[in-house]
Amino acid sequence: MKTESRSKEETKTYQEWFDLADSDGDGRISGNDATNFFALSNLSRSQLKQLWALADVKRQGFLGFTEFVTAMQLVSLAQAGHELNSDILKTQIDKENIKPPVLDGLEALVAQKSLAISAPPEVNGTPQPQVFPTNRWFGSKSSKKLSLNSVTSIIDGLKRLYIERLKPLEVAYQYNDFVSPLLTNTDFDAKPMVMLLGQYSTGKTTFIKHLLKCDYPGAHVGPEPTTDRFVVVMSGPDERSIPGNTIAVDADMPFGGLTTFGGSFLSKFQCSQMPHPLLDEVTFVDTPGVLSGEKQRTQRSYDFTGVVSWFAAKCDLILLLFDPHKLDISDEFKRVIACLRGNDDKIRVVLNKADQVNTQQLMRVYGALMWSLGKVLNTPEVTRVYIGSFNDKPMDEGFVSPLGQDLFEKEQNNLLADLMDIPKKACDRRINEFVKRARSAKIHAYIISHLKKEMPAIMGKAKAQQRLLDNLEEEFAKVQREFHLPAGDFPNVEHFREVLSGYSIDKFEKLKPKMIQAVDDMLGYEIPELLKKFRNPYD
Repeated sequence: MKTESRSKEETKTYQEWFDLADSDGDGRISGNDATNFFALSNLSRSQLKQLWALADVKRQGFLGFTEFVTAMQLVSLAQAGHELNSDILKTQIDKENIKPPVLDGLEALVAQKSLAISAPPEVNGTPQPQVFPTNRWFGSKSSKKLSLNSVTSIIDGLKRLYIERLKPLEVAYQYNDFVSPLLTNTDFDAKPMVMLLGQYSTGKTTFIKHLLKCDYPGAHVGPEPTTDRFVVVMSGPDERSIPGNTIAVDADMPFGGLTTFGGSFLSKFQCSQMPHPLLDEVTFVDTPGVLSGEKQRTQRSYDFTGVVSWFAAKCDLILLLFDPHKLDISDEFKRVIACLRGNDDKIRVVLNKADQVNTQQLMRVYGALMWSLGKVLNTPEVTRVYIGSFNDKPMDEGFVSPLGQDLFEKEQNNLLADLMDIPKKACDRRINEFVKRARSAKIHAYIISHLKKEMPAIMGKAKAQQRLLDNLEEEFAKVQREFHLPAGDFPNVEHFREVLSGYSIDKFEKLKPKMIQAVDDMLGYEIPELLKKFRNPYD
């Protein structure tokens, strides 16, 4: 009881300090807030630089309450003479027994804050509450000149830049119909996602269960194609399954864009929620096994590769699972892998159930897998392949040699480390995806405006449109030469032609240089400024 009450007392102390350090009351400790408050610890600048890097592990550019408590514990450890490094809170110290640090001049700061609170700003004799516009950016027209000073994190800054700079360009040239739906608030705030792809019975569902160390609602495992739907496994207050139509209209979830795939898909989509510490950081997407032959096309009532492509753009990591007895890559699996184009940096290959073959067979299986992948993944680099057996069954020591066991253990640790790094890299990934989207939207605008320019003013519009559709590759080449654009950034010609055929090219907008310039300024100046504002304050 004594330890518990002391823990509550310390939590109360940290909360009071957090409120004290949070100068604008937005629930976030910014770099400026930190430099003022952490100075009371009398630590050196190099120590405070390392402390911020360890506390802001997700590189968000601010500290929430949990990160602030971690920072205070690190201050205590530094004051006690410990060297600050990434392992200090994992191995050396019992976090529960770390006392709050000593902060010089805290009483004076409390008095100063109390004085400021007692006299809030007034207009016509009425105290004015502080207003933060972030939540309203997606609900109303944003101010054209919104200063970076009103932004409290990198993600908030990206939201602002999207609304002011990128979204007008996307809307003007129907980017949402051709490439990707317009972004919403939840797309920026969503947790990192990991998608598992593979043929049936390669251990996708078992892999997720192995990581969670328990079953999740709606999990089915078997040698036949058991998972017949897309299942999003995410954090929630209790264990439950939510049907696809409900998730798609939930404004708090980033799955609204899936409504474009229709009711047939949504009936094969569900969300499994459960409380779990890993799911607080990462969301998993379990997919139906890729079928072979004609089954894939004739037995699915929705665009399977389209859905995979949609998730691939949103995911932070894509795991392709194989097992030693299913190394053949069917035509449909080739199409699925082909639709991941543009997301090559997210792909990891897992050779699962490797304990079912002996060492000599494993060597041959690995070679066969690399040969098969070489024909499908059109990259000169060798894909990273993790070898292991990702399930909860003990390995057959009589079948797997000690060398094999050691290999599996190291490979499993490497893959788990890759997964654990995802939350830390989530903010960097958001920036990367945002910049990629901005470049894609710019190229799309160039293509659409070029096609519009090629249309006649009065007569022969239908013939001209058909000619442009038939010669789309040549038109792409013209745009590429005119604006000096890389060929690899252009969209898939067949998909573009299919969508374009449903439009009247004559109705498209002409090129709007001001919109293009706004996006160029965003990429050249505003995003670098945003990153500079939220970097480590002690750099």
